[in-house]
Amino acid sequence: MPRVSEEYYENKKREIIDAALRVCARKPVTSVVMNDVIAETGFSHGVVYRYYKDLDEIFRDLVIRINSESHLREKLDDVLAEPNHGEWEKTVYRICDLLADYLQEEEMDILKISVYSDMLALSEPERTGHIAEQLSGEGVSPLIYLVASMKKYLDETVKKQKLKPIRSVDEIISFMVVTFHGAKLGYVISENYENADSRGKYDPEKMFSCLADSVILMLGGKIK
Repeated sequence: MPRVSEEYYENKKREIIDAALRVCARKPVTSVVMNDVIAETGFSHGVVYRYYKDLDEIFRDLVIRINSESHLREKLDDVLAEPNHGEWEKTVYRICDLLADYLQEEEMDILKISVYSDMLALSEPERTGHIAEQLSGEGVSPLIYLVASMKKYLDETVKKQKLKPIRSVDEIISFMVVTFHGAKLGYVISENYENADSRGKYDPEKMFSCLADSVILMLGGKIK
């Protein structure tokens, strides 16, 4: 292959990832094959294989693109950095509001790919794990960052406020993760289902307000 500039190289890879994003937004990741992406790019097989040896390399860079462009980390850090003057319940509400905003502000194609990726993790855990092992830094899922940050914050809050939670912090965090995935799935399905009556059935603001109430009550606090 003749020498090309770094800019040309990165632009070509970006075009391939753009194509993969469009394909993965249309069909489950579990059913996507290399030829789907190649056809979407409009390039020849040879051109695409110059940049990616297989589909999982493309998936890796797609995940890195999506995760690195998310602003969830920065927004979470801002919320946790705000002084709450001992009113930790307000911080929990703010964090749950942040998750609701994420669902409503993120592009639907990205949310659909996230749901499809969950399906891949269920059907092919070893393959998914191999892809995840290649992620680092901003390429790691913002949800993983959120889990670590929330655990640290809740552990510190329980200690400082001398709370007596009815569930352990680890159990509460697991509950939050499961609720987030369920809320995301319900929201994506309701917003894409052809029956107009289903739209708005899964309101992110209401779902995450309920989550905040649950977390606060399990920690032994007072809800609004």
